[in-house]
Amino acid sequence: MKNVLVAAMVALAAIYSSGCSVASGQRSMGDVVDDSTITTRVKARFVEDKVVAATRINVETLKGVVQLSGFAVSEAERQRAAQIAAAVPGVKQVQNSIAVKPAS
Repeated sequence: MKNVLVAAMVALAAIYSSGCSVASGQRSMGDVVDDSTITTRVKARFVEDKVVAATRINVETLKGVVQLSGFAVSEAERQRAAQIAAAVPGVKQVQNSIAVKPAS
């Protein structure tokens, strides 16, 4: 009985420790959570900023790389959005694809 209990504990430990491992090229649950947190923080800072219109700019994050897209009314707004994103903890790089489209 003792051997069965020890074997079961070893098996559970092996399953538990490998539960977060993933194959090459896949993202772990921690990566997904980190990316979601970064995206949320960037969007929240856009809302707080007086220059950046948060509703016109999309934010996506993959492995700490933030992709900005959408429209800005000026080059200053476009650049400010990239500065804000770069200042968020965990951001490794910012890819700024925001197009400048002056308000009509």
